[in-house]
Amino acid sequence: MDFNTAYNFSGLIIGVVTFLIIGVFHPIVIKAEYYFGTRCWWVFLVAGLGALAGSLFAGNVLVSTALGVFGFSALWGIGELFDQKKRVEKGWFPSNPKRDKNR
Repeated sequence: MDFNTAYNFSGLIIGVVTFLIIGVFHPIVIKAEYYFGTRCWWVFLVAGLGALAGSLFAGNVLVSTALGVFGFSALWGIGELFDQKKRVEKGWFPSNPKRDKNR
């Protein structure tokens, strides 16, 4: 019996991909708020909805799952973007001195 057919690595791969996608979104949200403020929330919305739509049409379960995780992580990032703004206002994270405070 072949090693690849004897074990199902799909769950393991999905777990690693999910972990990496979520881990990458943390610094993306922090940097997005630092450089653009909350006005870039729509980028997360478009990326999230696009990835979710793509997951519906993906021919591979692993690709579909990765797109789904990416899409929902992007949508979750919208809320985190506004929460990050509050964390900056509390002084927990640095604010960008070059950015207009009204944005």
